[in-house]
Amino acid sequence: MFRRTDRADWMWAEACDLLEQAERMHRRFFRLAAPERGRTAWEPPADVFEDGRDIVIMIALPGVAAERVEVAAEPGTLVVRAERALPFAGSRMALRQLEIPYGLFERRIALPEGTFEAITRELNHGCLILRLRRIA
Repeated sequence: MFRRTDRADWMWAEACDLLEQAERMHRRFFRLAAPERGRTAWEPPADVFEDGRDIVIMIALPGVAAERVEVAAEPGTLVVRAERALPFAGSRMALRQLEIPYGLFERRIALPEGTFEAITRELNHGCLILRLRRIA
């Protein structure tokens, strides 16, 4: 049987572990270090849905114009690249807080076996939605 202090210690340790996991995920998706020229600075989060025939990929890209997004296919992988410019760049505003990632980004998404063709591509409410159809 746990004593009260043991249970409190356990709960505190669990809470600290969860916070550490959240911080690791945040760093993985939103690496804010200044990139070298041509290197990506962050990875946007993505959801991938699949049925037997289609794959729908949703990538969070708030503030990125549709015409600035490059989508490329590599063997077994879909690559999405663009750049989110820092708003107010060149203005006299002082930066007080920066949590939203900016700069070059690239997201690589592994595709299942097979050959796919792009069916639709839209940017809706800050999310790039790509629909692919299996052709082989």
